[in-house]
Amino acid sequence: MTLKIIVLIKQVPDIEKVRFDVETGRIDRSSAPAEINPFDLNALEAAVQIKEKVGGYIIALSMGPPQAVSSLKDAMARGADEAILLEDKMFAGADTWATSYTLAGAIKKIGQYDIILCGEKTVDGDTGQVGAEVAEQLNIPHIYYVSKIVDVSDKNIVVVSEMSDAAYTIEASYPVLVSVTKDVNKPRLPTLKDKLRAMKSDVRVWHATDLE
Repeated sequence: MTLKIIVLIKQVPDIEKVRFDVETGRIDRSSAPAEINPFDLNALEAAVQIKEKVGGYIIALSMGPPQAVSSLKDAMARGADEAILLEDKMFAGADTWATSYTLAGAIKKIGQYDIILCGEKTVDGDTGQVGAEVAEQLNIPHIYYVSKIVDVSDKNIVVVSEMSDAAYTIEASYPVLVSVTKDVNKPRLPTLKDKLRAMKSDVRVWHATDLE
């Protein structure tokens, strides 16, 4: 059994080092080094654990500027088999709807898949909307606030979703989008060997004209 897993990745500034523009209230992205959104690391680790348990092929997918290639190579060092960057001036300044529309277009181009994994939210936006909007664009079910993946098979996934003061055990068949919290796992660090391998790997770049 080989599940096809897509992990949504966003490159964000190191939130502990970034500065804010006092006049506009916006993040000065040039003031801190860039990294993978911490919540997305949990999603990637969840994908790797599924791959180790039942077999799988992981595609890391991101929309961002050319420098986001570095985060996608980091994702490959951490276990992704392939990485795709959506990069185009037409994507600049996208809100959550435009971002989800573009990501969904890329996923349609990828074709068959079983699970889409994403982090609960991003540290630079904190909306938590993109994952659910991607699922709606693709017309597939989504499960949010997943704190534990109980079981995975070739037909379905069983998870624990924590909402308000209750925890729900939910079973879903594929395809499905799962949004995880930081409680789902502790992301492992890549080895030097994995980093060197990823540095030599290619990241595919798709532009607006490559999408439907």
